[in-house]
Amino acid sequence: MPSVDIAGQQHWHDRAFPEIHAQSGGDALPELLHSERTAIDASLAGTGAILFRGFGIATAEQFDAAVEAYGAPNFAYDYSLSNAVRINLTPRVFTANEAPPDTSIYLHHEMAQTPLYPSKLFFFCETVAESGGATPICRSDILLERLTAEKPELVDAFAAKGVRYRNVMPDENDASSGQGRSWRATLGVESRNAAEARLRALDYDWEWLDGGALRAITPVLSAVRTLPDGRAVFFNQLIAAYRGWADSRNDPKRTITFGDGSAIDPGDMALAIAIADELTFDIPWQDGDVALIDNFLVMHGRRPFTGKRRVLASLIA
Repeated sequence: MPSVDIAGQQHWHDRAFPEIHAQSGGDALPELLHSERTAIDASLAGTGAILFRGFGIATAEQFDAAVEAYGAPNFAYDYSLSNAVRINLTPRVFTANEAPPDTSIYLHHEMAQTPLYPSKLFFFCETVAESGGATPICRSDILLERLTAEKPELVDAFAAKGVRYRNVMPDENDASSGQGRSWRATLGVESRNAAEARLRALDYDWEWLDGGALRAITPVLSAVRTLPDGRAVFFNQLIAAYRGWADSRNDPKRTITFGDGSAIDPGDMALAIAIADELTFDIPWQDGDVALIDNFLVMHGRRPFTGKRRVLASLIA
């Protein structure tokens, strides 16, 4: 697969980040994803993110067909524990996040704040924003290398203790919040009893609040993950939770702790955030772009925007 360069593209361990594969017109992406999947997966394992540009994808249905051709199991939004309000458009495709345009969605590994998460993500830019709206991405292995060099005892604590997340879910979907998915939708249930049964099976703690909201506290989850090739990554949702889980129900400074319940020092979070910001590359979307991201290796987010930006997503189990 021939690749091209774009402004600001990074290089880590002799690999471009992200890799860019471009062509002028045509509708060959489904065939490419199907016939070259082995090569694509090998490239993805090295770079973490691949952007396909100029392949003629224009609709949710065409995007669905491309992901289907890739041939990997679907990770359905309906059955996930995602906090985000999204709208399903096809069995595989949904809106990336219904949060207001002025809301920043900070760097995270998709659903790493839960015990259930996808391995890969596809994004499709159907309509580019009038301004802003880039998707920031960051290599978590490079972030962990830098964090280890600057504060090894913090990385040791994350690895040894793990982390827990606290999130208050509303009684009904709240599209004004990036964390506004209701407990019914998040847990796939209709009653409190069924919600408690699902949480119990997942080893969560919980508390019912006034107005029908539900505070859920995760079991101890990993903050550092080792990939099959031996690389360690900063696999979690700490940055997004600490910076962005703010709405009428949630205080972002109280959403995370170490796995033993002890506090994470704000200065330590500031260090991780500063390194991540330095390492971030913003995907400069064009209409029709499709990005494939390794969810274990790369964090992503969303910049605020103006206009009618529409980026769709599909998850791979």
